[in-house]
Amino acid sequence: MKLLLDIQRQLLRHPAHVFVQDDQRQWKGLTLLVAAWHIARAIEQTTKRERVAIMLPTSGLFPAALLATWMLGKSAVPLNYLLSRDDLEYVCRDAGVDCVVSVKPMLDFIGGPTASMKPLLMEDMSFKGLPPMRRAKRRGDNELAVLLYTSGTSGKPKGVMLSCGNLAANIDQVVNWATFTRKDILLGVLPQFHSFGLTILTLLPLAIAAKAIYTAKFVPRKILELGKHHQPTVFVAIPSMYHALAAQKSGGKEHLGMLRYAVSGGEPLPASVANEFFDKFGVRISEGYGLTETSPVTNWCLPAEYRARSVGRALPRVEQWIVDAQGNRLGANQDGEIRMRGPNIMQGYWNLPAETAQVFDDKGFFRSGDMGRLDDDGHLYITGRIKEMLIIAGENVFPREIEDALNHHPSVKASAVIGAADESRGETALAFVEINEGFAFDEAALRAHCREHIAQFKVPRAIRARKELPRNATGKIMRRLLSVDMQSDV
Repeated sequence: MKLLLDIQRQLLRHPAHVFVQDDQRQWKGLTLLVAAWHIARAIEQTTKRERVAIMLPTSGLFPAALLATWMLGKSAVPLNYLLSRDDLEYVCRDAGVDCVVSVKPMLDFIGGPTASMKPLLMEDMSFKGLPPMRRAKRRGDNELAVLLYTSGTSGKPKGVMLSCGNLAANIDQVVNWATFTRKDILLGVLPQFHSFGLTILTLLPLAIAAKAIYTAKFVPRKILELGKHHQPTVFVAIPSMYHALAAQKSGGKEHLGMLRYAVSGGEPLPASVANEFFDKFGVRISEGYGLTETSPVTNWCLPAEYRARSVGRALPRVEQWIVDAQGNRLGANQDGEIRMRGPNIMQGYWNLPAETAQVFDDKGFFRSGDMGRLDDDGHLYITGRIKEMLIIAGENVFPREIEDALNHHPSVKASAVIGAADESRGETALAFVEINEGFAFDEAALRAHCREHIAQFKVPRAIRARKELPRNATGKIMRRLLSVDMQSDV
């Protein structure tokens, strides 16, 4: 496995370099390597299975456990500790794991280990002394590196199979696209079980001997303190995090103004949030795009190429097409499904050969399920999800367009739109909004605002206020958890 060998080489080449600073400690190159050797020995004594689960807070412990797993020639199954116990039990059974590398507070958080978990607790281990050095088992690029389980839009979580080559390719693509060097400092708060937190915030800095600053919980004031102290060059977050940072009265350019890249993903970035952040810190947020199935990054709008609402051009070696319902390739500025092919695209879904076959077309392109369009210069603009598309009076309507209109109103912090049955039009839009502090919810005013920005038939039939919209671990709004019978709760 070239990626593991590259990381080990960097750790040995820079033994005194601080690769990771987390909430508890610094991790130098030799510290990480020795910790990985200790954990590898413990895993070897705990399980004979080919896959190992990892459930750890965002910290230096995670890469140490991941490297240990790979050293043994095993695959890692990072666990989303925000899943229900039933889903966590399902993931462990589906992946065939019986050992979970974790810490006691995290196990307590999920209510104790599930039936399939044999805990290997970091608190019970001592990283002192030098265990027997071990040569990493050789693995081919096509061999499984990680199983990342996605929450999906329905049903049980699906295991996305990412190979050693998939991860290495995406790191190489991003490094070349954004000219990363070992001088970069990445500030990370996204969970490491998430594809972006895994590839970009964990593996990439290790592979190039850059530095990563981790904090396990998003606390705006702490992010500002870390920024001022460590002077990061890269910060990756979701729109709600950028909004919270911009709202901090004490924040200024001395806290995050040094950023070379402030990257947003996971959900649409409201123009108001981008402007607030720029006014506060003097940094233009750029949007990126990708999926767990793509390792994850496929597009990134670099600041020098900034275009409002664009997620940028495709990264090197990513072929990207927009196709119609019949799979025919569309030209510039035409809406259709985004399909992709490249070395970073997953091997398939674990134990789901039929579903794997369905998401690849006859040319080997991955069907993203996302709608979008490419402009004349190849910049991608995301329209929405195919499965979330509404058909109102025979017209295709995407929730994102209505949400964009709502999000432009000063009272709206965030919004989500779903479909509701309608006798005369077949379907109509129903919106849910979070209201900014200091504003009152005014449904009539919001509907009037929508009529000024979108076609009349797209205006939501009703708008309901929620204290909090349902979100996943990375803060992405989960429309599928909203229902027609929900009432306003503010």
